[in-house]
Amino acid sequence: YVVQHRFRKDKDKWPLIQIGPGIITLNDTEGYVWEDFEKRIQHVLDVLFEAYPEADSNLRINWLLLRYIDSIDFDYEENDIFSFLRENLKINIKIYEKLFEETGVGKLPLGFDLRFSFPAKKPKGAIHLRFIQGKRKNVDVLIWETHVQSVGEDTPKSKDQISTWVTDAHTLTDDWFFKMIEGELLRRFE
Repeated sequence: YVVQHRFRKDKDKWPLIQIGPGIITLNDTEGYVWEDFEKRIQHVLDVLFEAYPEADSNLRINWLLLRYIDSIDFDYEENDIFSFLRENLKINIKIYEKLFEETGVGKLPLGFDLRFSFPAKKPKGAIHLRFIQGKRKNVDVLIWETHVQSVGEDTPKSKDQISTWVTDAHTLTDDWFFKMIEGELLRRFE
């Protein structure tokens, strides 16, 4: 799938709608509020289904994805990412200590990309977590992504089913996000 057209209100402004053969995306970052984003999703669905005559039989939807990308400043040279993940995001990764003994290898990673996928029942499909070292405006950050994805037979086909899927996917990602950041990290976001 290749995005061929991008639509924004102004240059480099959000939201962004992208379309091409087999793909349509809605992206937002600045001033994200779920209720507004949900309305935009519904509008995109309305336009998409209106553009297809007999959409129920002519529009093939192979997969759906709702992805959230969050980040927080993190100094990788001064702080232990494994401690941060454990204490602030409830993710416990422990590397076997003996790997570092008498090997000349430092315990702080130069980079990392952790991914996990779990089956989901509502909506049917999978929820994915990803934690990766990155940069935002030339500052080191911890990026974490929460995705809900339905593929193939798990993918809803009608506009109403997709709307329900979107609500269920958001409910799941929202639940996981706030459970992970509960405590000190939540206070940093407030």
